[in-house]
Parts: sequence; structure tokens; C-alpha cells
Amino acid sequence: MAGKRKFETKSSKLKTAELRSLVPYALGFALIVCVVLLNGCTPTNEGQRAQRPRVTKIAQTLDQEKKQKLLRAIERRFENPQAHFELGQLYQAEGLQVSAEYHYNTALRFDPVYRDAQAAMIKMLSQSGSTDKAKLLAVTYMKEVSRSATGSRRLAMAFQKQGLDEYVLACYQQAIRMEPNSAENYKQIGFYYLSKNDKVRARDYLSRSFEIKPNQADVALSLGHLGVEIKIPQKPEKNTTSSDKAVE
Repeated sequence: MAGKRKFETKSSKLKTAELRSLVPYALGFALIVCVVLLNGCTPTNEGQRAQRPRVTKIAQTLDQEKKQKLLRAIERRFENPQAHFELGQLYQAEGLQVSAEYHYNTALRFDPVYRDAQAAMIKMLSQSGSTDKAKLLAVTYMKEVSRSATGSRRLAMAFQKQGLDEYVLACYQQAIRMEPNSAENYKQIGFYYLSKNDKVRARDYLSRSFEIKPNQADVALSLGHLGVEIKIPQKPEKNTTSSDKAVE
């Protein structure tokens, strides 16, 4: 029995020694796994960082190509307000205010009611710090359309594209004052509030537009999304009695 106990003790000591000898290998393996995982994550982050300049470079290349195309269009026909306007937009995005202003003015010289160019000019002046000049110009353009609801709506939509919210609402309200029963007025201001996620005002104006003109699919769809129950009026059935009698 004593010999057997000595054998078991010796065996357990050997197993313990073997396990201890494996500890460094286990630690080394765990370290390798951590390194692999870390290396696997790092290239992804670096790849994302490297991708941003690449995307920016592609966008700049596309802008340059568009710029050259617009310059060629202007060279072929200088009296091209749209080309001047789009070129002004590119220069404004690059921070070249003088060049942008020149092309906006040129566009307006050939098309004095180019609403997009008017709104872009005001946005550029506001960004450059000439806020007083921008406000004066906005008032001037709004006076030009003060007798036209359609002109007021178009100017409002141009302001909306440039993010000039204070002038957007003023133009829409001006259009509503001139044509208080115009479904288009309420529709456009309703869509404006919807773009601002102001669902309460959007629902009010779109509902008013739909009351005036029920056969507006886009308005009905938007009201449906806003939770308004829509009842589209059905066309009255034709009375065939008189025609039948005529045939008889």
C-alpha cells in the first residue's frame, strides 16, 4: 500500500509539473491571439481614415470636371444663366466669394428673375458677413414678387434650397395673403414644415390644401403618413335613364 501511495504521489507531482510547464505556452498563445485581434481591428480604422481623403479627392475631381464642362458651355454661349449660376455654386463651395458673386451677377444680368441665383447671392452675402446687404437684397427681391403668388412661391422654394428659413416663411405667407384660397400655397408651406419635421403645422397646412383641392395624390399620401384619415370624394355615377329613354 505504501508503494502504491508513493507511486500516486509521484504521478500527481509529474502531472502538476507538466501543467506548470504548459503555463508559459498558454500565456504566449493568449498573447498571440490578442495581437492578432488588435492587428485585425487597426487596419480597419486606418482604412476608414485613408478612405476619407480618397472620397474627398474623388469629389474634388468631379467638381473640377464639372467646372471645366461649365466653362466650356460658357465659352460656347456666354449668355447662359444656368451655367453661370452652377459655376457660382462651385466657387462658393470652394470659398471663392468674388468669383461666385461675379457669376451670380452675370446669371441675373441675363435672367433677372432667376430665383435660384437670387437666393444663392443672399446666402453668399450672409456667409461672408455682409448681413445687412443680404437683408436689403432679400427685401428687394420679395418686393419684386409682392404682386405674384406664383413668384412668391418660387422665391420661397429658392430660399428653401439655400436654407434661408426666415425668408422662406415670409414669401409663403406673402403668397397666401394674395391668394388665400390657393391649394398650392398651403401645399408648399405644408411640405416645407414637413421637411422641418414640424408635423403639427405640416398637417394643418396640408389639410387646408386638401380641403380646397381634394384630388392631390401627393398631399393625400403625406396626410396619410401623418395619421390623417383621407376620404377621397367619389365621382357621381352617370344617370343613364334619360339616354335609355332617348334610345327607346
